[in-house]
Amino acid sequence: MNKALYLKGISLFLITAGLSACSDETITNEEPVDVADLPEWYYAGGELGTTYLSTTNAFEQPSPAIERQGLYQSFKNGESLFEKPFMTNQSGVRAGLGPTYIRTSCQHCHPNYGHGTRVPEGSFNTNDIGNGCLLVVYNPADESYVSWLAGMPQGHAVAPFKAPVDESKIKVKWLNATDEWNNTFPDGETYELQYPEVNMPADAVYVVNQGFQIPTQYEVKLESTIGMYGTGLLDAISEDDLLAQYRKEESDGYMVNGLNPAFFAGGNWNSMYSNSLQGDGTKYARRFTYALSRGPLQDAAGANAIWNITNVTRSDRRYHYLDAAGTYVKYSAKDPEVQAGFDEYISRIDPMHNHPSYWNGSLEERITAYLGDKNLDVEMDDEEYTDFMVWHRGLAVPAVRDINNPEVARGKELFTEIGCDYCHRPSWTTGPDNVVDPAKFFKGNELPRYPYQKIWPYTDMVQHKLMMANDIRGGWCRTTPLWGRGLHQKVTGSPTADRLHDCRARTTMEAIMWHGYSSQSDARYSIEKFRKLPKKDRDAIIKFVDAI
Repeated sequence: MNKALYLKGISLFLITAGLSACSDETITNEEPVDVADLPEWYYAGGELGTTYLSTTNAFEQPSPAIERQGLYQSFKNGESLFEKPFMTNQSGVRAGLGPTYIRTSCQHCHPNYGHGTRVPEGSFNTNDIGNGCLLVVYNPADESYVSWLAGMPQGHAVAPFKAPVDESKIKVKWLNATDEWNNTFPDGETYELQYPEVNMPADAVYVVNQGFQIPTQYEVKLESTIGMYGTGLLDAISEDDLLAQYRKEESDGYMVNGLNPAFFAGGNWNSMYSNSLQGDGTKYARRFTYALSRGPLQDAAGANAIWNITNVTRSDRRYHYLDAAGTYVKYSAKDPEVQAGFDEYISRIDPMHNHPSYWNGSLEERITAYLGDKNLDVEMDDEEYTDFMVWHRGLAVPAVRDINNPEVARGKELFTEIGCDYCHRPSWTTGPDNVVDPAKFFKGNELPRYPYQKIWPYTDMVQHKLMMANDIRGGWCRTTPLWGRGLHQKVTGSPTADRLHDCRARTTMEAIMWHGYSSQSDARYSIEKFRKLPKKDRDAIIKFVDAI
């Protein structure tokens, strides 16, 4: 990376410092960096995707691509859609919340644009910003989502409708775990391991209280949100390069559990992402979410969440996010209390009687028609949604911290020596970034692009198994990018590091040691090497992981 880019970063820093002169917040706690000696891995997001702040708002910064492509105002408009709560009013900014919803804003799940924070022991409360964990309700027999709740269960509703789950009845406990080494290194240093256990009694489910009989056994786990920053850069990695990574790992055969056969085998994809509802069914490589349930960013988790978290409709999603089996619709339509309040509610939703099915027939028929309608009024217009995706794709990645610290440099060497860099692949070079959209909403030229950037996310974009106690549903989990994660506590104010898919790891050390909890973990080899290192070298690896 050249000196001019670094000086641009310094200029951005000085501008920010001037704007913050009246604040008592420290802009940076790093030592000055030697301009002539900057390694390329300092620029985590490459020339077009790196921000040079390490403050509490480090995850909120627009990428240089936003500035260069003249998208700053659109970025700021999208930012407000992320930050501010949606309302139950039917007109004006951020209208249309409900009738059921998961959170009132994106920031509730992504405090200061990061991933969620650890859920405290006790009730599962999503009213406060910070709890980014979602409930995963599944059938343990085949680990599929239950059909009688939405895949992301809703704990809130707009009267007269009732929340599909009563969060006050859901309890979270943190249990201690002991590995085969008795949580102790050979030199005597100890560590702790904890994991969450979730109890959701049947009477916490609305439809059960209305007479529904749950057909099979179910269990509940937690799954935290991921960070928003840098996802545009990951989207810019070419499909050819993703395929090459899968083929390499399959050929190497280093993973105890191999590759997930549901997605890849014999050198080719077994499953790809497509959208035949809004799009034309074109297939794309899977790259987003722990479960690799999504393909390109333009139809991935954020594009989905701005609709289903709040149930705010848009032109390509003119229906409510509810359970697949229609259970909520059926029992809500029969609920006497819902029926009693429906006329008042629907008068606000459709004051001009533009939807005859909401007004004609029995109350049960009218409620069913409204909840099941596939042609609802648009609540978020196309310009707003475009602004949101400009913001989503435009978030920069913080540059590496403590770049001159010899301990960080030593940690980087050891990270490679013990094999951590195999799954946490340090760098990728993006492709031409011809923005694609499975939903066929975007043309591509309205969104920021990141062609041919060398980036340092520290992920192979592939799923592996760690075989932890009370593990993620299905066991397979995409390697989490490490960039910026060391800033989580500063950004969110969380007292703990909140690493791994359910925020179980309170420190980076705990996160590392969970990787070796089972002899069948794909990371076991590296953890056995890590255990044998002297304490100063273990600390150096942690220092490095927290710096990138």
